[in-house]
Amino acid sequence: MTTPRLEAEAITTARLDLLPLLVEHADEMARVLADPALHTFIGGTPDTPEALRSRYQRLTAGSPDPAVTWLNWVIRLRGDGCLTGTVQATVNSAGAEIAWVVGTPWQGQGIATEAAQGLVAWLARQPVAAVFAHIHPGHRASAAVATAAGLTPTDEWHDGENRWSRTR
Repeated sequence: MTTPRLEAEAITTARLDLLPLLVEHADEMARVLADPALHTFIGGTPDTPEALRSRYQRLTAGSPDPAVTWLNWVIRLRGDGCLTGTVQATVNSAGAEIAWVVGTPWQGQGIATEAAQGLVAWLARQPVAAVFAHIHPGHRASAAVATAAGLTPTDEWHDGENRWSRTR
């Protein structure tokens, strides 16, 4: 099976706009992602605006592996007009590996759930066989988001995280 060639396009949900990632989003996203608590389960520290710009340049350039497609969006809360987080999908012949992060000030408002549901619905309209996410067993909020997006835990583990999946 070959990897589908997809391009991120704007996705609209009830309250959110998922906008294809641009390097120009880095300054605002550095503020959104500045809380070190966001790294509790994934490790590392918040990126500076400069580091985030560099990272976004790499991401928007696309995967160097022709068998892999990187799709990245920022989450804009339409009513406030501000960015609140990101969603992403790494697509290969097996399916799409998705992830999400919402800045601390916007957590607990259903933004991650709505964004993940919007992303999974968009992926369901693409030639993608399955959707996966890897979730730390202690991250109950991400498990709730995955469940709401239609993913279920599997018996597979990778780097201490449980693989969740949704197949067509």
